[in-house]
Amino acid sequence: MIFTAITSVVVIASILLICVVLIQNSKGGGLSSGFSASNQIMGVQKTTDFIEKATWALVGSIVFLSVISTKFISTDNTPQEATDNIEVPAETPNMGSSAE
Repeated sequence: MIFTAITSVVVIASILLICVVLIQNSKGGGLSSGFSASNQIMGVQKTTDFIEKATWALVGSIVFLSVISTKFISTDNTPQEATDNIEVPAETPNMGSSAE
């Protein structure tokens, strides 16, 4: 149950990361290029700073949650039926050697 919840959060963070990366412009403009007025609340530089910090925060959270999720992965991958049919051989007498 915990593994499923962590996986869901990783998927949501991945989708958000895709959106944040698509907002950015490869030449440095991105979302901030749409703000041409000088009296914006955040300003152009603060917008790019926010997007960059959001990118690093999402990447960090995905890495952290991926590492944490390995703690909750079940290590017992053998089906129970496969282990039920294993027969342990009884002790066989040693025919080749003598105790003299």
